[in-house]
Amino acid sequence: MDLHLAGKTAIVVASSQGLGKAIAAQLVMEGANVMLTSRNKEKLKEVQEELQSLGEGKVAYFPADITKAEEIEALVKHTRETLGNIQILINNSGGPKGGGFEDFQDQDWYQAFELNLLSYVRLVREVLPDLKKEGGRIINIASSSIKQPIPGLILSNTFRLGVLGLGKSLAEELAPYNILVNTVSPGRIATDRVAFLDQLKADKLGVSPDEVEAASKKNIPLGRYGKPEEFARVVTFLASDANTYVTGSSLLVDGGMVKSV
Repeated sequence: MDLHLAGKTAIVVASSQGLGKAIAAQLVMEGANVMLTSRNKEKLKEVQEELQSLGEGKVAYFPADITKAEEIEALVKHTRETLGNIQILINNSGGPKGGGFEDFQDQDWYQAFELNLLSYVRLVREVLPDLKKEGGRIINIASSSIKQPIPGLILSNTFRLGVLGLGKSLAEELAPYNILVNTVSPGRIATDRVAFLDQLKADKLGVSPDEVEAASKKNIPLGRYGKPEEFARVVTFLASDANTYVTGSSLLVDGGMVKSV
């Protein structure tokens, strides 16, 4: 299937590792031009060099802290100047701190809000003039907690639901401009973030991370953690012109883990 991504310009946030990097790689393989961004300049440079050989698409990078409005503005401006008008935005962010309600003070809530929700709002605001010109795609990466709260991740549980509400509202508002907006949520995908969470749980329970992983796999009908590239392929389809009628949807990529309807 031709995804009609050749020559399209995409910003992929939090793309120096994990799911963001996998999504960026898949877009490049399909011929898209990709702007990588995270706070780690050296890691971005390494990823750019790695991805550049994967396809015909151009790969550039721009370090930015997405909790700062001025750095988001600079990122979008640099993308236009370097790769042209933007057609695709992949909103993504690292997860907030793990813990329960009594573990956090106001500053923790503010930080999680800025990282995991307000950054998405600001990024959409900045790219919207480009997307309104000829249509486009916005993919918001969330978490399986949009369907089933994850114990010990109250900050993520709260703000990922905000991302879901944002996407659903934007899908209706932006449909007249042929801008499609969807939310894609990972389950247990084999990334550094999931390994970190498994380690935290292992420390709390006094067991090994391998035991935590084995227990998690028992709750996944496919019996394994997902691969980043499996998640990335789903996102890439929804971000492409092959998707012309899916908007306002939320999709789990979780191997059947979440049992809710």
